[in-house]
Amino acid sequence: MFKVIFSLGMLSQTIRISTPYIFAALGGVFSERGGVVNIALEGIMLQGAFCAVVGTYYTGSGWAGVVAAVIGGALIALIHAVLSIKYKVDQIISGVALNLLAVGSTKFCLKLIFHSSSNSERVEGIASWKIPLLSKVPLIRVFFDYPLVLVALASVILSYIVIKYSSFGLHLRAVGEHPEAADSLGINVAKIRYLGVLMSGVMAGLGGAWLTLDQHQFTDGISGGRGFIALAAMIFGRWNPVGAALACLLFGFAESLQLQLQTVGTDIPTQFIQMIPYLATMIALAGVIGKSIPPAADGIPYQKE
Repeated sequence: MFKVIFSLGMLSQTIRISTPYIFAALGGVFSERGGVVNIALEGIMLQGAFCAVVGTYYTGSGWAGVVAAVIGGALIALIHAVLSIKYKVDQIISGVALNLLAVGSTKFCLKLIFHSSSNSERVEGIASWKIPLLSKVPLIRVFFDYPLVLVALASVILSYIVIKYSSFGLHLRAVGEHPEAADSLGINVAKIRYLGVLMSGVMAGLGGAWLTLDQHQFTDGISGGRGFIALAAMIFGRWNPVGAALACLLFGFAESLQLQLQTVGTDIPTQFIQMIPYLATMIALAGVIGKSIPPAADGIPYQKE
């Protein structure tokens, strides 16, 4: 049984399952590094998934669906940014409200466009990238069979470089740690925070696009709590793009293990097997809470004097 579970196939499955988590977790890193808590990642993913299926349905192009998901995710994130930064609404309340809005609006539009309250019509995904030699290596092939997986890998690397070494990343970290000091140096705190939250919308929207295009349709509640698990991965990864991505792979492995155990059959009750991803999330957070220190101004509105 263990040979079946711990195989190259399972590793490939882990990477695929982890992809939407990685996108959303990176979005959380950008938002919270700038000092804005964004628990609306779940709703942004859901909205991105719906926009992806609509964009693909009307254009016939999976990449057009990806662009639609990015736009949809950014718009939801913009609402959160305006409420949190301009009007200084409690960021947790704003996030919860947007999650509920996404659930209601996607169900309404699903009924309006596809005349169904449960799922959309089937759409085409994104075609594989056929690259000689590389596309034939089993573990590497997953990146080319599913192009958004390769986009996720590139996003982790670029996010790390941007946050660690670019002037924008420096300003983002500055306003997340000490906005007063950043403001005194001429950094526009509100502008940087807006950009950070918008980036979170773009990334979480990509995560939603993956869900729809991987399953070739939108189903009601397709995000399935992935935005919250992505938040847990972000915390476990200590607000670092690489750390968050590795945490996503851990949670993706737990979900893949659950699926493999259900496939091969064991004496373990199904209910316990289905709990594996969520238990892994709770255990990981229980071990890291108190050890991970968020940005000092995370969740604190900035009032310029």
